[in-house]
Amino acid sequence: MKSPLQAWYVVFILTLANISSFIDRQVLSLLVKPIKRDLHLTDTQMSLLMGLSFALFYTLFGVMIGRLADRKSRRNIIIVGISIWSLMTTFCAGVVNYGQFFLTRMGVGVGESTLSPSAYSMIADLFPKNRLATALSVFSLGVFLGSGLAILIGAGIVAKLPTEGMVTVPFFGEIFPWQLIFLYIGLPGLVVGLLLFTIEEPARTNTIQRDGEVAKLSLKESLQIIFKHPKAYFLICFATAAGALVNYGSNAWIPTFISRTYGWETPKAGFFYGMVLVVSSVCGVLFGGWYADRLVKNGVTDGRLRIGILAGGLCLLSCCLPLLPKAEWALIAVFIPSFALTAPFGAVTAAIQEIMPNQVRALASSIFLFILNLIGIGLGPTIVALFTDYVFKDENMIRYSIVMLYVIGGLGSIILTLLALKPYREVIENKGN
Repeated sequence: MKSPLQAWYVVFILTLANISSFIDRQVLSLLVKPIKRDLHLTDTQMSLLMGLSFALFYTLFGVMIGRLADRKSRRNIIIVGISIWSLMTTFCAGVVNYGQFFLTRMGVGVGESTLSPSAYSMIADLFPKNRLATALSVFSLGVFLGSGLAILIGAGIVAKLPTEGMVTVPFFGEIFPWQLIFLYIGLPGLVVGLLLFTIEEPARTNTIQRDGEVAKLSLKESLQIIFKHPKAYFLICFATAAGALVNYGSNAWIPTFISRTYGWETPKAGFFYGMVLVVSSVCGVLFGGWYADRLVKNGVTDGRLRIGILAGGLCLLSCCLPLLPKAEWALIAVFIPSFALTAPFGAVTAAIQEIMPNQVRALASSIFLFILNLIGIGLGPTIVALFTDYVFKDENMIRYSIVMLYVIGGLGSIILTLLALKPYREVIENKGN
């Protein structure tokens, strides 16, 4: 096993990659107004760009990548992936219609599907059990820092862009001003890809042995191991996905909600929301990982999951947030659900790694992410848009759509986490015998 300093360096580089991926993923939330105007889109079409176009290929390729990462160099897989997602983000600068935009966002999803399953597996090989949730929480900071920084950086860039006309850039020719942002955020990802060459593939631990050697499992054998305890595994997956539904839905639409409801310009709304998101998510994810490891250390077998009950409860209580009379109050109040929904993430990913042997960790993680992102990314932004377009039938009623998002996600998180506690305890206790 590597020294603690080397192990944390690997986590640092992987976290940078995670931040890069989420900046590329989330920046669309600040561009709703100009993209709708220039490409003549509805809220629902816009939500598909922010959600389903990405999530569909992210989740489908993620399962295949997870299988590959259990057998090949995880570091090299990530290097290829970051090159793909950075280039595809850059190509968004050249799209001229909705179909092309949809395809490039699919490409971003394909590239980003390489990162998390491979990274989870690598980190699980670098840290002991009682520090794993903390390490995975630090990596998970990339999710929330990237989301917040995408909004902060994007807000600053959008505020300086021309509001009309076209701009000319090499290779792409004449493009809309808002398309420049994809050049600014896409190309730096290639630099992060180069930094990955400075880390080494860690030795695999906790492997299944056959005749004194590491067993090479068939796909059928791998799936049988993953689904050996289906109740515990799937309840963890769906409980986490309920929180992700709110996370992605909020990140996609809160800047637009602030703009439509309180009359703020989108860059201003995005800047202040981004500040709150960065601070609350950093506090939440670090607290969740630390507290989960503390519970486990103190003998609470299901401690890694209990954070989800707190998260769901605070999310449900936050349903009144969009109804506050002032933008400042709403932005301050959003700290609560942002903190709560980020807290369980590192702990839950540690729970998945803990119950799986090495040869199936990446595949188990990719199936977990398949469920998480298909529901979170694929449905989170779209649920808000569907309520706005088809239930309330008024884009200025978006505040009530976000209320429904918090209610659905909060209740789902609480109920599913409570159902997961007992089967998860049984798996851990049986594993220890």
